Amino acid sequence: MAIIIDGQTRVLVQGATGNQGSFHLKQMLAYGSNVVAGVSPGKGGQSVEAVPVFDTVFAAVEAQHPNASIIFIPARLAKEAAFEAMEAGIETVVIITEHIPVHDAMDIMHLAKARGTTIIGPNTFGIISPGLCKMGIMPNSIFLPGTTGVLARSGTLSYEIVFNLTAAGIGQSSVVGLGGDRVAGLSFVDILQRFEADEGTTQVVLVGEIGGNAEEEAAEYIKSMRKPVVAYLAGKSAPPGKRMGHAGAIIERGKGTFASKVTALNAAGAQVAALPWEVPNLLAQVSR
Repeated sequence: MAIIIDGQTRVLVQGATGNQGSFHLKQMLAYGSNVVAGVSPGKGGQSVEAVPVFDTVFAAVEAQHPNASIIFIPARLAKEAAFEAMEAGIETVVIITEHIPVHDAMDIMHLAKARGTTIIGPNTFGIISPGLCKMGIMPNSIFLPGTTGVLARSGTLSYEIVFNLTAAGIGQSSVVGLGGDRVAGLSFVDILQRFEADEGTTQVVLVGEIGGNAEEEAAEYIKSMRKPVVAYLAGKSAPPGKRMGHAGAIIERGKGTFASKVTALNAAGAQVAALPWEVPNLLAQVSR
């Protein structure tokens, strides 16, 4: 089992003929994802790896019936691309693009809420349900099908933790990147709820970081979960008031500190790893 995407997902790539879009389209195909169409205005009639390219999302939907889209579009045009996907009826939109203006991101989330569209990102590594479907920029080789759900704000940290899980023989049901921006689609709580309801997920790994209150909100929900949760948090040594890579990773007015997040997660019953490679051992302990 998996959440959000699976073997039945029909993937559309917006920006399919660009450098990033074409490269990752090939990687998604190599992984086995069902990529059915690409979109690049003015490039309709071309193809990338035998995947047909259309001028508009509407034309791609009419011809190939995709139900999920991944966006590799420059930040200044990302809002227009996301709007086009949603207005064409796409159910899930993964926005890889970073540096999208905050007000554009707010407009995207407003329309998504009105239409019931699932938005992953922006500034995300994407989502993968190992063995079934990949929509993102993550390396193909480190994932293993299994029953551990992983959700993260950081791409590189999630790769490291997944690599350690796979090396320990612990497979993953789905791995989801929320995105590092302040305004994002799915929250930790949104994804935790889906993992809690998913029969194919038996335990969860939450990869967080300093800044904001997303992990504290997640801790409140974890209190009600039946499935065990192990967490890892980045930013223990970050000085207050400094932005550490992500727009959301900043401590303000004493809130969002490493200590406050660890305290909240521990109080909710989640185990917090001090180092990424400790996660598999903690999972083994909580699963007994």
